[in-house]
Amino acid sequence: MNRRLLTVLLIAFIVAAACAFLVFRVLGNRLAAARPVPTTSVVAARADIKLGTVLTAADLTSIEIAGSIPKGAIQDPKAVVGRGVISDLYQGEPILDSRLAAVGSGGGLAATIPTGMRVSAVKVDEVVGVSGFATPGMRVDVLISGIPPGGSIGNEGTQVRTILQNIEVKSAGTDYQKDADGKAKPVQVVNLLVTPEQAEVLNLASNQMHIQLVLRNPLDTTIAKIPGTAMGNLFGDNKPPEKPLTVKRVQAPQKSAPKAFSIEVINGSERSEQKFSRPEEKQ
Repeated sequence: MNRRLLTVLLIAFIVAAACAFLVFRVLGNRLAAARPVPTTSVVAARADIKLGTVLTAADLTSIEIAGSIPKGAIQDPKAVVGRGVISDLYQGEPILDSRLAAVGSGGGLAATIPTGMRVSAVKVDEVVGVSGFATPGMRVDVLISGIPPGGSIGNEGTQVRTILQNIEVKSAGTDYQKDADGKAKPVQVVNLLVTPEQAEVLNLASNQMHIQLVLRNPLDTTIAKIPGTAMGNLFGDNKPPEKPLTVKRVQAPQKSAPKAFSIEVINGSERSEQKFSRPEEKQ
């Protein structure tokens, strides 16, 4: 056979194979796209839902999710109605079981309290209320200022102590939701998430001392050892306190009793003994 004919046939075979492969890929993709993908219907939010809202049927809708559904997704709307929302939900977002309060716990602030924790209300001044950090999720330290029991103004004066650290702000005021800009509303009550023991400390401090909240970085969870300060330290010269003078008492050596000597006196037939002390010991 002619060599040129073999070359032409080989090239034609390669071109035909390439065309067949391209046709197979195109047809395969179209067939895969036309094939229906299995989906699962889950319950979702019909509109934005704020924290503390008790869900009703009007708040719910359903969406189709292809493939595996998110962990905790709810498929039956009846399992959602009547439960409180413990974190904000957004329109079209699948409602997860972890974002809802337990069945029967209702809505509002109480439904958002974790088991074993408490929410304690703390009175704050207007500066703290409107400064923008008294919003849910922020972390604060709790300071108290006042004169300690048994203290006097003439001594060190008013003292400040940090009694609690890294405390979560659960809500602010009667309306614990943020405003449209995400800032705090002008309120004078902040609710803090604390343990039962910390709640007792806050209650005692709020009745006896002035309470102030200071903001901290939520990522900073270090509990620092803070000794506190007093008014007298602010107006001092910051010099280290002088060491008090110590006077050592030196006891004088006790004088020993003088050693005496005796002389026997013979007067005829009579004998007598007389005792005398040494002259140098009398001085």
